[in-house]
Amino acid sequence: MKSKLIIFISLFILLVSGCKSPVENEETISSVKFDLDKIKERGKIVAITGYNAYSYFIYRGKPMGFEYELAEQLGDYLGLKVEIKVVKSISQMFAMLDSGEGDIIAFNLTVTKDRTKRFAFTQFHHTTRQVLVQRRPEKWRYMKMHEIEDSLIRSPLDLEGKTVHVRKGSAYMLRLKNLSEEIGGDINIVEAGEDLSTEDLIEMVADGEIDYTVSDENIALLNQSYYSNLDVGTHISLPQKIAWAVRKNAPKLLDTLNTWLTGMKKKTEYYVMYNKYFRNRNDYRSRVKSDLFLNNSGKISEYDDLLKQYSEKLDWDWRILASLIYQESRFDPKADSWAGAVGLMQLLPATAQQFGVTNLKDPKQNLEAGVNYLIWLDDFWSELVKDKNERIKFVLASYNIGMGHILDSRKLAEKFGANPNVWFGNVEEYLLKKSKQKYYNDEVVKYGFARGVETVKYVHEILERFDQYKVFIS
Repeated sequence: MKSKLIIFISLFILLVSGCKSPVENEETISSVKFDLDKIKERGKIVAITGYNAYSYFIYRGKPMGFEYELAEQLGDYLGLKVEIKVVKSISQMFAMLDSGEGDIIAFNLTVTKDRTKRFAFTQFHHTTRQVLVQRRPEKWRYMKMHEIEDSLIRSPLDLEGKTVHVRKGSAYMLRLKNLSEEIGGDINIVEAGEDLSTEDLIEMVADGEIDYTVSDENIALLNQSYYSNLDVGTHISLPQKIAWAVRKNAPKLLDTLNTWLTGMKKKTEYYVMYNKYFRNRNDYRSRVKSDLFLNNSGKISEYDDLLKQYSEKLDWDWRILASLIYQESRFDPKADSWAGAVGLMQLLPATAQQFGVTNLKDPKQNLEAGVNYLIWLDDFWSELVKDKNERIKFVLASYNIGMGHILDSRKLAEKFGANPNVWFGNVEEYLLKKSKQKYYNDEVVKYGFARGVETVKYVHEILERFDQYKVFIS
């Protein structure tokens, strides 16, 4: 009897261990509870995305990308600042969302059944199919079309026994596993390292390092415009939904996102953005080939060496100076403004003369005068604002609107109980108030009316762009 009981218990244990755990079968919800009301209290929404030539990238010093622009539109809709967190691994994106390090994954995500067990997805942006990425024959340009076709995989059945490398954490792994079952044969599926993106794997196919990978069709077509030896014409899936993800316990955020997306998709602007990044293959090819595509070159502009040289004199991080120059001229040394400002740093001729510079359209002379002016401003503010990082904001604001209006704003801040030595939430607020009669007529104000909204935006944008530069370049 005892031996029968032992056998029964052993069989029961084997049966239980062979089944999936309840955790695997049930939907799981993040323990982090941070819905739209708390996001609004915080004052910003954190978007997790990836770095590539269509979602988010920096080109000629400017942050760009479909997800980036769409996230900025969302921020405007919610009245919130958008913080971008760039992650290369898809599995890390989901882990960060789950842990509360981000509020949304704003990325080209395929909606799968497994993913919907853990996360909620917005209404889909668009649909796409998964395709096999393979190389054309070595001398394909000299071959007839039917000869090229005969050398390529056109049926999923022919993937049996082949080795296909796919991005780690992507929906491609699951699709290939299912496909292997469907064709009744083994496909050797290799999950690439965490640091390799779909674009990296496509490049490896083009270079002959691997034979096959899988990509969403819209991404594959973009890359084919750059790598002419690629074929992306073999579909291995039905159309699939592409959407953004949020935590399941953030229903207000999800509902708001869906309402906003419904409105966005009725606007021409939405489709202009999509076409710009996913269908305009000439533009894609141009930026990927460019020396000013940061992912390739590590350069913000063609003047990076000069900026590094002059920023040492200023004792600033050179990327702040780069961000300021982008704000002023988009790195155009011949730029002229309606107010008569000239060159990279948009200096007035009178300012240039103060620092012994005669040709403001010469990049080096323009930088020399501009940096000397910034040094002069920094010397002035160093007596009043001791903290260096805080002082940079006062210098930037003074560079934009003039020192007098910032002095007035400090006096107003001090008079009404704010901190005159802190920019955000303090002095900037009183610069905004200087457009109202009550404040520009106040007895402590010397320089009168100021339309401070442009300067407040100016400082925010320069520092936000600086934060984005820091992610990609040291």
